[in-house]
Amino acid sequence: MHHVLIIGEHDGKSLNPATAKCVTCAATIADADITIALFGADTAAVAAQAAAVAGVKSVVRIDRPENEHPLAATFAPQVAALAADYSHVFGPSTSFGKDLMPRVAALLGVAQVSDLMAVEGAHRFRRPIYAGNAIITVEADSARKLVATVRVASFEAAANGGSAAVESKTLSVALPTHTRYVGAKSGSTDRPDLQTASKVISGGRALGSAENFKILYSLADKLGAAVGASRAAVDAGYAPNEMQVGQTGKIISPEIYIAIGISGAIQHLTGIKDARTIVAINKDGEAPIFEVADFGLVGDLFQIVPEFERLAG
Repeated sequence: MHHVLIIGEHDGKSLNPATAKCVTCAATIADADITIALFGADTAAVAAQAAAVAGVKSVVRIDRPENEHPLAATFAPQVAALAADYSHVFGPSTSFGKDLMPRVAALLGVAQVSDLMAVEGAHRFRRPIYAGNAIITVEADSARKLVATVRVASFEAAANGGSAAVESKTLSVALPTHTRYVGAKSGSTDRPDLQTASKVISGGRALGSAENFKILYSLADKLGAAVGASRAAVDAGYAPNEMQVGQTGKIISPEIYIAIGISGAIQHLTGIKDARTIVAINKDGEAPIFEVADFGLVGDLFQIVPEFERLAG
């Protein structure tokens, strides 16, 4: 039996779908016994959602005031203590997981395995390297605890229908005092979360300005889509960093991805290659994005996008 601990990501109200994708990954390990751990100030509502994920045997709540905000420095020693009874510790390869899991691995004295995309055995996995241009098989030491992040773009979310047991635990762990929560700032929007949205519209440097990005926001609102950006657009100041899609941004797997004014640098393609359908709009018919696009439109985005919005109603 392999006891797998999954660190649940949530905002205090809702369980992030990335957690259910980690469950799908863990469930492909033979004889996996899966537990979701939730850290927060009051995780009762989120625990009920986690307990309903099919394939989960138990949910552990670690509630304390210091856990109100997801600080990796605060969570890591608690995760390391909780991990004592588990053979595997998984977290999503999201901003949350990428921040937390390396700290957990360091505290446990093991090397982290990053971006699991396929399971070949309890300690044997496949993961991408070279910006996704090659896939390697790695095998971790079965005599040591395995800490890993799951490439959520490679897995479907586990369905609901489970009825896991929920319990609360108190961990006697000294928390660091050198890190404290100051505040969080992000753009206020009713659009879907970029990493979990089924529809995403992204803009590139060809938009020309932050002001011109508004045409993407308008179209996205009509389609119920999230909005992303290429690194070039982010570096130019047209969009905030949290909107960046690609190797150094967010890896996503929407049902449909619309790339507008994006040339298709390999770093960007790494972040979207798991999208089910890719639509590209670019005035350069030789742009690399057309090599991976399922549908392509060569033309002026400032004429095409408004027409798209008109047709969207």
